[in-house]
This record gives sequence, structure tokens and C-alpha cells, in this order.
Amino acid sequence: MIPPRLEELFAEGSPAQSLGDLFDRAGYQLYLVGGSVRDAFLGVPTKDLDFATDARPDTIVDLVEDWADAVFRVGEQFGTIGATHRGQVHEITTFRSDVYREDSRKPRVEFSDDIETDLSRRDFTVNAMAVRLTGGGLPEMVDPFQGLADLAAQVLRTPMEPEVSFGDDPLRMLRLYRFAATLGFQPEAEAEEAVFRMRERLEIISAERIRDELSKLIVGTHVENGLWGLVRSRLADEFLPELTALELEQDPVHNHKDVLAHTIAVVSKTSPDEVLRLAALFHDVGKPATREFGEQGVTFHHHEVVGARMTRQRMRQLRFPKDTIREVAQLVFLHMRPHTYKMGWTDSAVRRYVRDAGVLLPRLNELVRSDVTTRSRKRANAIARRLDELEERIGELRKQEELDALRPPIDGHDVMAHLQIPAGPAVGEAMRVLTEHRIEYGPYEPEVAYRLLDEWWRSRSEG
Repeated sequence: MIPPRLEELFAEGSPAQSLGDLFDRAGYQLYLVGGSVRDAFLGVPTKDLDFATDARPDTIVDLVEDWADAVFRVGEQFGTIGATHRGQVHEITTFRSDVYREDSRKPRVEFSDDIETDLSRRDFTVNAMAVRLTGGGLPEMVDPFQGLADLAAQVLRTPMEPEVSFGDDPLRMLRLYRFAATLGFQPEAEAEEAVFRMRERLEIISAERIRDELSKLIVGTHVENGLWGLVRSRLADEFLPELTALELEQDPVHNHKDVLAHTIAVVSKTSPDEVLRLAALFHDVGKPATREFGEQGVTFHHHEVVGARMTRQRMRQLRFPKDTIREVAQLVFLHMRPHTYKMGWTDSAVRRYVRDAGVLLPRLNELVRSDVTTRSRKRANAIARRLDELEERIGELRKQEELDALRPPIDGHDVMAHLQIPAGPAVGEAMRVLTEHRIEYGPYEPEVAYRLLDEWWRSRSEG
């Protein structure tokens, strides 16, 4: 049975139908494949459409160049031609059977002539379904590996033996848990066992491809499923050992909580924002290195400082963008700061918190709230009240002053003109002095700034 979504895609006069007619008239097969078919059965909107054909790349280009608004040949070496039509992106790929060599990060691409071979080389059965577009006829469903049954059972299973599928592309081991996180499906036991045995094969995959899968996994609706799977299979050891390191051995005397379970709970509580979720994932990675046992029980002093450093190192290795690394590490570094609010904060302390958080303030506040996973309702309520009060004070200060700017009333050009000095380190030093005064005492007039500047310059000269 073809779901309504597919009927819409293949309606008379639709781009998919016109493309199917184009290939059919030329004597070639064309199938809608992969996630496009899966999402149609799940009722999920599909942005882009993926097709497979027995036509070779050069022939695909010849067939679509008049039909498409634009043609892209970037993936031609892998058999893929991209085409846009009426603003929608279509990828058309020649039937393939690609296999990784033991020591290679790139697949050896081989073309095939039938759809079943192509589908057998796909990652999971729910992605190994196809719908043939025939010239003017009804779409024909192709499901040689019972993907529909697995879709109904919400199971992730490989079309061929897991060892073969993961051997073809070891990244599929990580994709197994990415789909567990995004779809909420359960990996088949045989697939997980194969991941455990073959996890070291992930080393041939580039850091960029691993990063991309992690980025998709971390924002999944069922992210806890994916993270627990990475730990259970020990696949995390191969690219994110900090995660499994959180599985600290329970101490019967001090009875500290399970840091791994806490971390995964925090991640699942946060909004599906990549930076925020990554910060939640890394926020306690410094605990194993800072764990100490004493009369007060287990402590993790300065774990946020150590954790921020570890976060930067791991994210650099995974080739995350610099801005993402900076933001995630800063959230890890600051996530303990609000807990000192119970000791009493001055207005200057609130200003410093806002200044240090910058544009990350909403994410930081959400991270701190999500970090509360205690079973003690009394303690959880007390922390929530303090955070509410802190946010109220931030709101009040915003009404009174330009809290988010926290700039002194004069700038670097004013400093140079007043002191008659050129641009250089002294100007930056002067601006830091003026900014500190702004944070400590709130807004002030330019006359005060110039007086402070004179006093600082005099003491600097005398020193």
C-alpha cells in the first residue's frame, strides 16, 4: 500500500512524476529510495528527494539538463548527480555496490544494474525500500529486505549480515545509534553485537564524518537511546572516550551518584540545540580527573575548569567549527557559577555573570536548570528558586542599565585622544580598567571615565 504522502509526491504533473516519465521514455529505471521512502511512511515531511537509477552519471546529466533549473556534478565520482527543479533538490544516483578496503577511508565505488543489489548495500532495512516511478502507471513498491515490517516494529536491522554492512562502511555503526536517537527505534541485538566486535574499524572513518553523525545524534528526540547505545556497545570509546569514562565505579562508603546516568539525563532534558546539547554532554567530563574522597564525601573540585579544557581538546579532534568549540567550552566552564548564588551575589557579580555568558546566557541558564537531576524534591525546589531569583535580578538590572553591553562611556579612540598615545597594548589595558569599573559600580558618565583614566595613567607612569 502506498501512503498518502507518496501519492502526493507521484501525483500527475508533480516533479517526481515528470522525472519518472523522463527516465522511462529513455528506457531507464528510476526509483525513489532511502530516507525519502521511510519518511513518507512515517508521515514526516521530506525536504529533498533521493532517487536511484540504472543510468550512468553522464546519462543522468543528459536526461535532466533541460528538466532541471540547475545541475550539480560534485558527487559524480560516487555516482550522484544533483538537480534542482522548482526550488526542490533531487539527488539521482546510479545503482551502487560500494565496499571499503581494510585500510582506506574512502569506498571503492562500483556500479550495479539492479535495484536489489543497490538496496542490499544500504545501511538499514528501513532505508532499503524503494518505489519505482513508471511512465504513467502506478508507483511500484520494492521491499526485498522487509523494511516495512521493521518500520512497523521500530527495529534497526541491516539488509545483509551486520558484519558485511558495517564492513562496507564502518560509519554505519555510529549511524545505528544516530537513528536510535532520531527515530527512537531499537537496534537489533545482532547488529549491536557486531558493533561491539567491530568498533575499532571506526578508526578508518574521517573525523569530519564522525562529527556530522554526532551532531545529528545529539539533537535527536530520543537522544538518550543513542547515547546509551554508544556506551553499551563501547563504540564511544573510539571517538568519545570521555563519555564512557563517566561510568564511574560506585563507592559503597560515599555512595556518590552515577555521573554517566546523570549526564545522559541532563542531555535529554535540554532543548534540541546542538551547542546546548553538546555542553550538556561535556559538562561533567572533568569529574573523573578531579574526583577525591574525603570526610565530606566525594568531591570534584574545579571539574568545570578541567572539563572545559577537555571539551576543547575533544571537539578540536572531531573537527568542530571554532565558534562551536568556543561556545560549548564556555558553557562547560560557567555551568557551576550560578550555584554560588546561594552565598549572596552583589550587583557586580550579576553583571560579571551576564558579561561572561554573553549571548550564551539563555543556554547557560537552561543548562544549569537541566543539571538538577536530584531525587530530593526539596533540594531541587531550592535550586530552582535561586535560579528564578537570579533571572529576576538580571531582568531588573536590564531595566536600569544596558546590562548586555557593559561598555564604559568612552571608547578606545577617546582614550588615545585624551592620553595622546597611539594604538597599542596600553589602550586595551585602559579599556579593561574602565570596563571593570562599569561592572563593579554600574553605568557612569564620561567625566568619571576621564578622571579614572587620568588616575590610572598617573599610577602607571609612577610605577
